[in-house]
Amino acid sequence: MPEIQLGAHTIKSHGVQVARFHMHDWLILLMLVVIEIILNIIEPFHRFVGEEMMTDLKYPLQDNTVPFWAVPMIAIILPSIVIIVFYFIRHDVYDLHQAILGLLFSVLVTGVITDAIKDAVGRPRPDFFWRCFPDGKGVFHPVTRNVQCTGLKSVIKEGHKSFPSGHTSWSFAGLGFLAWYLSGKIRVFDRRGHVAKLCITFLPLLVAALVGISRVDDYWHHWEDVFTGGLLGMTIASFCYLQFFPPPYHVDGWAPHAYFNMLADSRNGNQSSSTNANALTVRQSEFESVSIRSAPDANVRDSSSILEDMENGRRN
Repeated sequence: MPEIQLGAHTIKSHGVQVARFHMHDWLILLMLVVIEIILNIIEPFHRFVGEEMMTDLKYPLQDNTVPFWAVPMIAIILPSIVIIVFYFIRHDVYDLHQAILGLLFSVLVTGVITDAIKDAVGRPRPDFFWRCFPDGKGVFHPVTRNVQCTGLKSVIKEGHKSFPSGHTSWSFAGLGFLAWYLSGKIRVFDRRGHVAKLCITFLPLLVAALVGISRVDDYWHHWEDVFTGGLLGMTIASFCYLQFFPPPYHVDGWAPHAYFNMLADSRNGNQSSSTNANALTVRQSEFESVSIRSAPDANVRDSSSILEDMENGRRN
C-alpha cells in the first residue's frame, strides 16, 4: 500500500490544480444540467388511455410526502455534507474533489436517463383519472374511447411521467453513492467482522428505500416504477463510484484513484531526480579522474623539455 500523506494536499495548496485537471468533466456536468432542464420542459408521450383502463388509475390525488425540493437535499446536499466532514478529518483535496464529482455525475446521469425514459414511455400515474378529470366526470372519444382530459395542462403533463420514479432513482443515486463512500472510509470489509459498520452503510440505503415507498403510498407511482427507479439509481451510483475510487474491499479502498496516481507520479519524479543527481556525480568523478590522469603526462612533458634545453646548452 502506498505511503499515506494526509494533510499534505488541501484545497489551498492543490485545489486549483485538481480542478483544472478535471475541467472537461465539469463541462460535461454542465451539459448534463442543460439536458436535464430540456427533458423537464418538453412534453412527454401521451399514451393511449382507454375508458376501461381508468379502473386502475382512480387513486386519490394528494400531496407528496417527500416534496420535489427535498429530493436534491437528500440526494446531493446530505452526501456532500458527509464528504466535507471527511475532508476536515483527512485534509485530502483529492478525496473531496473526486467524491463530489462522482456524486454529481451519479445524480445527474441518473436524472437524465430517468427523465428521458419518462418522456419516452409516458405511463400514466395511479392518480391519472383525477388529474385528467378534476370534477370526476370522465370525457372520452366517441370512437376510440381515449381520454379527453379537462384538467390543467401542467397537472396532466405530470400525470404522464410515472415510469420510472424520479424521487427513487435520485435518492438511490445520491445515497447509494454515499453508501459506497462510507464503506471505503470506515473499511467495512476489513475482515474483522464489525457488524456496526454494515449498519452505518445500510442507513443511507434505508432512507432511499423509504423515499421510494412514500411514492407508492402517495399514489404517485406504481410499484414497478419505484423498483426500476431504485435499481437504475443504485446501478449508476456503483459505476460512478468505481470510476473514481477502488472497491471498498480493496486494501486501498479508503482513497480515490487520483490520490494514488499522484503518489506514484511524485515517487517517479523523485527517482528521476536522484538518477540525474547520481549521473552528475559520476560525470564529476570521471572528470576528476581524467584530470588526475592528465597531470603526470604534463609533468613528463615539462621534464623532457628541460632535459632538451640542458643538452642544447652543453653542445653550445
